[in-house]
Amino acid sequence: MAIDYEKEVSSTKVEQKFLYESGNEMAAYAAHQINYHVMGYFPISPSTEVAQFLDTMKANGQHDIMLIPSDGEHSSAGICYGASTAGGRVFNATSAQGYMFMLEQLPVQAGTRMPMVMNLICRSISGPLNIHGDHSDLYFALNTGWPILMCRDPQSVYDMNLMALKLAEHAKVRLPVMVASDGYFTSHQKRRVQAFTHREDVHKFVGPQPPVGFTDTLDRNNPVTVGPYMNEPDYINNRYQQSVAMYNAGEVFEEIAKEFAELTGRHYPMIEEYRMEDAEVAVFLMNSASEIIKDVVDQLRLQGIKAGAISPNMIRPFPQKQMAEALKNVKAITVGDRADSVGGHGGNMVNEIKAALFTYGNTTTKVISRIYGLGGKDFYAEDGHAFFQLALDAVAADRVEVPFDYYGHNPGAPDKAPQRLLKPMDFDSLKTGLITVKQDEATGKLSVRIPPLRSLTKKPKRLAPGHGACPGCGIFSGLETFFKGIEGDIVALYHTGCAMVTTTGYPYSSHKSTFIHNLFQNGAATLSGVVEMFWERKRRGELDGLGLQDDFTFVMVTGDGGMDIGMGPAIGAALRGHKMIIVEYDNEGYMNTGAQQSYSTPLGHRTSTSSIGKNQQGKVTQHKDTAQIMAATNIPYVFTGSEAYPQDLVKKAAKAQWYAQNEGLVYGKILIACPLNWMSEDKEGTNIVSLAVESCFFPLYEVEHGSTNITYNPEDKGKRVELSAWLKTMGKTRHLLKPENEPALRSFEAEVERRWNRLKAKHEHPDL
Repeated sequence: MAIDYEKEVSSTKVEQKFLYESGNEMAAYAAHQINYHVMGYFPISPSTEVAQFLDTMKANGQHDIMLIPSDGEHSSAGICYGASTAGGRVFNATSAQGYMFMLEQLPVQAGTRMPMVMNLICRSISGPLNIHGDHSDLYFALNTGWPILMCRDPQSVYDMNLMALKLAEHAKVRLPVMVASDGYFTSHQKRRVQAFTHREDVHKFVGPQPPVGFTDTLDRNNPVTVGPYMNEPDYINNRYQQSVAMYNAGEVFEEIAKEFAELTGRHYPMIEEYRMEDAEVAVFLMNSASEIIKDVVDQLRLQGIKAGAISPNMIRPFPQKQMAEALKNVKAITVGDRADSVGGHGGNMVNEIKAALFTYGNTTTKVISRIYGLGGKDFYAEDGHAFFQLALDAVAADRVEVPFDYYGHNPGAPDKAPQRLLKPMDFDSLKTGLITVKQDEATGKLSVRIPPLRSLTKKPKRLAPGHGACPGCGIFSGLETFFKGIEGDIVALYHTGCAMVTTTGYPYSSHKSTFIHNLFQNGAATLSGVVEMFWERKRRGELDGLGLQDDFTFVMVTGDGGMDIGMGPAIGAALRGHKMIIVEYDNEGYMNTGAQQSYSTPLGHRTSTSSIGKNQQGKVTQHKDTAQIMAATNIPYVFTGSEAYPQDLVKKAAKAQWYAQNEGLVYGKILIACPLNWMSEDKEGTNIVSLAVESCFFPLYEVEHGSTNITYNPEDKGKRVELSAWLKTMGKTRHLLKPENEPALRSFEAEVERRWNRLKAKHEHPDL
């Protein structure tokens, strides 16, 4: 039977249109229709697309939202909090570790009653690192004081985002509201969706921002103190008021849902019941899996089994009374939690449901708890049948055999443990003796001698072949060139990023040296702990006899924007003077999450969050000079390098090792090509980074004990080229060469020239 879409749309009280979009697209679509004042954001999969879509729409003039790219999720939460105090409407989206990084900020926003809307695109919490969907980040949200709305599909993502703002600003609530959907299951899968046709109808439904009762730090006639220090008994009174507001949110949501249903024909009760009117066995699931279980219910009903399904549209406040009412005649229910409350004998939802049953006097319904679908593991109809069978078995036996367990896991077997395929690298082959580093007693500077590079080809690579990097990726050619200058054993820590995720897909690893991973924001602190433990254990004699023939060299590898979100800990490690090397591969963006702009992205360059359109032509700010920032910490050695100049890079690596083993922290920055996101030919990487050097965009220099030395001056060699010679090699920058973008090009050229002239002045004057 054909569906008459026109008739379906016209049957509602508000004009709607059909779209075919994903959950992330619909979150952005709702936000652009609302036209929030501010969005502070930081990219993380799978929520990154929300900001990307909004950036593209802004470049095309479709909304006026001020999009603020932060240096990390902690900062994005601060941006949003500050903006919400200043009287405007605020929006954000995040996932997993990003949510965890901002976590301490979220109770502040709730406790001071500052409304906003944030989409949590649910993803596994590390570690180990997993970027796929489950509810482990969502469960950390339960105690933040934010009402939480749940979305099973892109349609509900759109609808809940409209209702969320109305809920947040309601006089009886005045709390920030979270809209939760499943990463990749909902965020990236496209579905047919109905949306309001006219923005005016969205504004009419949401209503104007309430003028009364909201703090506005920009109201000069009403100075206020936001977030005061509060003692007892005021603090408990504050928390009581927040608790009242949270329970009010449940009642207000039902009112808003009823109004929304009258407008659109789509109703969202606090809990969705499917064929529960006479159900004897039931399954509870949330979000995307709750759609699959409906088919299972229908199949069981055809077999004469009275099955039903329950899923919540809101979990904070938890719909306790509604849940107890829905289960009053159910003999057994299997509760599926897509995250574990480790040590709590079940996930958070099963324990909430047990509390609901107990509170309302139900001691007969049997409850089975299963943890399922972690790390993005799919949930199929046959899994739904298995969940119902657990409930049927409990009814037949009149007891629950195994109240709590995991489902779909493999406990493993010792005989199938991963085996080492490569033997540890031979120390003698790593310690060639062909590189010599000597310190000048008078100047304190180092003199380095290296052999012809062909003599170092026998030196084993630190990374095995078979990683998953894109064709033409410059990360590993750049790192391996750097590692040629490092003699002996290393311990390497990698930030999250392309270099990490392409080399460590369990149970395989491309790392032949010891490898440690920690997240963007804390790698430098983590490696500094390793360094100090090494020296302390060595001091105590605990490493004697363990085959350590020389001191390790400790290297932290960062990139993909890691020196944005990780800058604070890196500076902290520098100021403490730990004996280690931080080497940054600079690909000019957050490439591991989809090529968003970072602070190392130069002016005018196109990324997925600095789009090209009639209202915007690439990134609007200049790039961060990380090397100069780190030089300002007075560490003994800072350098820049490029695989296009391998002798220069190998010499600098040798110097870096000497300083890291004898004096303190070293920082190095290597420009590397990213053909996928630079939109360039795979084979052109070395040529492109060479032109970056010869145009003086990326000068090669070192800062040794505060003294700057340019190690390659293209002007002296007669090889300096125009900046345009570099820009025209990449699709992300060719637009800058168009006549209409000449002002941006001239601004970029002027900044490159200014930095180059300052560097030359420092080279000529050691005290600068």
